[in-house]
Amino acid sequence: MVIRRKKRRSRRPVGAAPGTLVHIGERKQDKVRIRIIDFSSETLEEKDLHSIEDTYPYRDLPTTSWINIDGLHDVEIIQRLGEHFNLHPLVMESILDTDQRPTIEEYDEHLYMVVKMLSYNKDELHVEHLSLIVGKGYVLTFQERVGDFFHGVRERLRSSRGRIRSRRSDYLAYALMDAVVDQYFVVAEMLGDRSEELAQRLMRDPIPDRQEIFDLKMEAALLRRAVWPMREVADSLIKEEYSLIEATTHVFLGDLRDNVVGVMEQAETMRETTSSLLDLHLSSLSQKMNEVMKVLTIIATIFIPTTFVAGVYGMNFAYMPELQVWWAYPAVLLLMLLIALAMLLYFRRKHWI
Repeated sequence: MVIRRKKRRSRRPVGAAPGTLVHIGERKQDKVRIRIIDFSSETLEEKDLHSIEDTYPYRDLPTTSWINIDGLHDVEIIQRLGEHFNLHPLVMESILDTDQRPTIEEYDEHLYMVVKMLSYNKDELHVEHLSLIVGKGYVLTFQERVGDFFHGVRERLRSSRGRIRSRRSDYLAYALMDAVVDQYFVVAEMLGDRSEELAQRLMRDPIPDRQEIFDLKMEAALLRRAVWPMREVADSLIKEEYSLIEATTHVFLGDLRDNVVGVMEQAETMRETTSSLLDLHLSSLSQKMNEVMKVLTIIATIFIPTTFVAGVYGMNFAYMPELQVWWAYPAVLLLMLLIALAMLLYFRRKHWI
């Protein structure tokens, strides 16, 4: 069994004041990357920025700006950006906390959401913390590293056709969350395929690597842990009246909620399936052990009467008539063989073997 040790993670000091900015999690890349896509129905600007100060002018432009930050380890960058965009200290604290569960919170000038991005690579499930901040005319996204599932959203923005260029920041945030939920479906399907393959292997060989079953069970739990709070976020987006969410976007948020419910049902199915796989593994081991014990019991039962005969003739009595007959020894051996054969025939008729 392979025991995986977790890397040491940074932690907030015990007793620190609320709003204390400390990066909690693993550092997943060396340098922070800042990328912006500024668009309207007629224009599009896409480029990498060299410093956080380059993002400041985009806050007050009449266009819609998507500012994406890859890398959460530089606390100073997050603090300077937050101060310029008037982010609440608790929001900046949550951005840096990669253990934060999916949630949604409304503040005076922006709407803050946390979701978990999932990816499946080399038979291992990866979870990444994603923060979205929706403001009037801008969307801020904070990711742990370069690489995401927003290629489709970027291509739609680059195209002059489609509704995304003519909508505002709330629709862009919806499109990003929809891409995250679509990836949930991909991960759920890959986990389902892996569980089916493992079930088939269990039927052929009841003693696979037990660690693989536990890994699959833990990954199914991670999927459920990421998806379950997302339903609360989707419900809140539909039921609550957020000032930054336009009425035309509510129709699409309903579709987002339906997709989240669908993934959640798959996650529940996966949890039941992995539990069944573990039960199947244990029952297969128990059945194999019973078969081994059955064979050993039959062998021991066959040798019990022959051992009795051998024990009788192994006693050192002076007057045993059979000891003086030349054919007594082969006769006793023949008797023991007949006893064994008779018991084998009896077991076969009873369908014990």
